[in-house]
Amino acid sequence: GTNSSDSPQFKQTKSNMSSTKRILVYGGRGALGSACVMKFKQLGCWVCSVDIGADNPDADASVAVSPSSGSLTDQHAAVVTDVAKVLDGAKLDAVICVAGGWAGGDAGSDNFVANCDLVLKQSVWTSVIAASLAAKHLLDSKDSLLLLTGAQPALGPTPGMIGYGMAKAAVHHLVRSLAEKNSGLPSGARALAILPVTLDTPANRRAMGEAGLSEWTPLSFVADLLANWVSGAADVPQSGSLLILVTKDFKTEVLPA
Repeated sequence: GTNSSDSPQFKQTKSNMSSTKRILVYGGRGALGSACVMKFKQLGCWVCSVDIGADNPDADASVAVSPSSGSLTDQHAAVVTDVAKVLDGAKLDAVICVAGGWAGGDAGSDNFVANCDLVLKQSVWTSVIAASLAAKHLLDSKDSLLLLTGAQPALGPTPGMIGYGMAKAAVHHLVRSLAEKNSGLPSGARALAILPVTLDTPANRRAMGEAGLSEWTPLSFVADLLANWVSGAADVPQSGSLLILVTKDFKTEVLPA
């Protein structure tokens, strides 16, 4: 309906939005996104979740994106409208885009083009929309943060998962570009990417079993890292940094690419 108070598109709970940090988590219902929403809520932040199809009940506000049909421009227009309604003029301290997904395929695979289409929607569309939201709504402050999710394998060729590598390489380029002067972000804001190798998600456990678990990065590590950056508990890396998450023997390091 046109009346926003009963619209199914988003819900909002009242919160003192002046003193608390405000975080938007794009992909807030995924495995990593859910972990981030819960971590930011534990810190006392106001959190808006944006994701396909449904609300995240842990968040203060949710924007439901209609499934990835239509065009990027359509999806962007819908998300931007709903986020603006939810924020009602308030600014964001951070935009965290942890939407994404994996798909394989070389150029000869039957599903090559379908999987390219899928990963572009999952990783590039979401990152572009997150960047647009950051340009519109981030506070102009040296503590403001736009965080996108790349992938360590996409630093090199990925013949067995060409679409995935292309999509993540595009995210890396986007972050490096946004970190430059006159990128459209508020001048003080930082743009960063985390580049996981493998995250310990339920989907990855189903797909690959648990044999390699000691080299998978726990979701809690990532959520804590982002929370420390947003809260100021840890020094935020230089804008434009691509930060590889390397896990060995269950210990994770953050290494610049």
